[in-house]
Amino acid sequence: MKTIFTTVVVLLFFVGFAWAEGVQVEELIKSTSSWNDVSLPDYSQAETEVTVLKITVDPQTSLPMHFHPVINVAYMLAGELTVISDQGKRKIIKQGEALIELVNQDHYGINEGVEPVEILVVYLGEKGQPITVKK
Repeated sequence: MKTIFTTVVVLLFFVGFAWAEGVQVEELIKSTSSWNDVSLPDYSQAETEVTVLKITVDPQTSLPMHFHPVINVAYMLAGELTVISDQGKRKIIKQGEALIELVNQDHYGINEGVEPVEILVVYLGEKGQPITVKK
């Protein structure tokens, strides 16, 4: 019941802004699957915890292999990042693009460019649950 109430409040908040004069709303991404077309897991009925991170990746830097046990979405603020699954599938995400990340699947990212990458990431999980597990 708590999850349904929260969802309705959030939807009404954004719908209200869509009707306000001088406010534009742009849907960046909406999907039931991650970037490699694997369906997202069912959302938890436990107490929800939202984490928002701004991550900066220096040029020519690779993130370690890791996985996320929670649903998360990234928005590229600057630069370009290549994400690579443990099975070799690749996806390039550029400034201004959104990406629904892999859940419970090993992957890593690499900044192959000459400028830093800045990513805003929103994680939705259960209270106290880790958001990233390094391999």
